[in-house]
Amino acid sequence: MTLHDLVVTDIDGRRVPLRPFAGSVLLIVNLASRCGYTPQYQALEELQRRYGPRGFTVLGFPCDQFGHQEPGSNAQIRAFACDHYAVTFPLFAKIAVNGRDADPLYRHLKAAARGVLGSTAIKWNFTKFLVDPAGRVVARYAPFTPPQRLAGRIEALLAGRAASVHARGAQAHPEA
Repeated sequence: MTLHDLVVTDIDGRRVPLRPFAGSVLLIVNLASRCGYTPQYQALEELQRRYGPRGFTVLGFPCDQFGHQEPGSNAQIRAFACDHYAVTFPLFAKIAVNGRDADPLYRHLKAAARGVLGSTAIKWNFTKFLVDPAGRVVARYAPFTPPQRLAGRIEALLAGRAASVHARGAQAHPEA
């Protein structure tokens, strides 16, 4: 099973397969609106606007497991993200990232990229997972890591994506 085989629930309660994101570079983040790291919404949106046209998408998953910092409903979460940060990246329904009720997506992410000292637990809001176009988790970043610090790694993955797309096109249309 790959990340692209999973199905998640969007902020409006619709089931959404991750398969359409195959071929894209993803940054998956657990979010909260009342966290010291909440201003990272702005930097995440900046990454989305800068790299989105090249095949990059931030996927935001609200979570209320850390200090009750995401107490609102899904509608309130969307309103907050849109009103305060003009978020255009996809937002999903509030989930659990740890424990018995952890969402299958986060079980997958944590197994693929362990944290400090091999821990699988998410330590706090705004933990970030970078996923390559094939759906492989290539890095896990701590909540305190500013999203803009990932720009170089995102650029490299997008460059590899572009080269791969170009190579497939060349194979599909060989020159005579």
